[in-house]
Amino acid sequence: MKIFPAIDLRGGKVVRLFQGDYDKMTVYGDDPISVARGFQEKGASCLHVVDLDGAKDGVLVNDSIIREIATQVGMFVEVGGGIRDMARVESYLNAGVSRVIIGTSAVTDPDFLEAAVKKYGDKIAVGVDAKDGYVAINGWKEVTDIESFSFCKKLYDMGVSTVIYTDIAKDGGLGGTNIEAYAKLKEIKGLSVTASGGISSVEEIKTLSSLVDAAILGKALYDGKLDLAEAVKAGEGAEKI
Repeated sequence: MKIFPAIDLRGGKVVRLFQGDYDKMTVYGDDPISVARGFQEKGASCLHVVDLDGAKDGVLVNDSIIREIATQVGMFVEVGGGIRDMARVESYLNAGVSRVIIGTSAVTDPDFLEAAVKKYGDKIAVGVDAKDGYVAINGWKEVTDIESFSFCKKLYDMGVSTVIYTDIAKDGGLGGTNIEAYAKLKEIKGLSVTASGGISSVEEIKTLSSLVDAAILGKALYDGKLDLAEAVKAGEGAEKI
């Protein structure tokens, strides 16, 4: 299982939100490149980057920073947040981003998602953010009537190879992740699942390693509750991306 430390960007700064609430934001640094390199030095080979401005408002104020991370830091970099057309997908991939995450548009514009998957295959992932079992979109501000697990199965059936599944209620709370959800997602044979939201212990990582292919770590790293080097070691053993 691969470990993806997370860098969430807002206004060029490294931040974390509590349960997706933009009014409950903590700033952890103003040098994302330095943060990324610090993660790399601790043994991480993968990086999860989210453009929160893009996710919320569609404003690409962090574009140059993301490009700099992709070109200057030698890691597998996946990027999400505000990716709603093919031009943005192509721009990121051409800039050296390894994988692009489509979130809101997977719900609102399935034709775009299908075209992206057809053209770029496993370089496209879908972020499925769930609140009480239903898919949330537009920076988690709007909860749809789409059941999250059936949506993941639908995505797999249309050719999506990787889903990043976040239980919003767990995100940023340091109270543990939704193990039951990942056990259920494991039933979708062939779908690669990345766990996200609330992961806060090495024991949890070991449990997840039998259920998912990757895990995203955020607040637990920034608050010092989880050591990245130990997390990477605990997650080792899965096939490389």
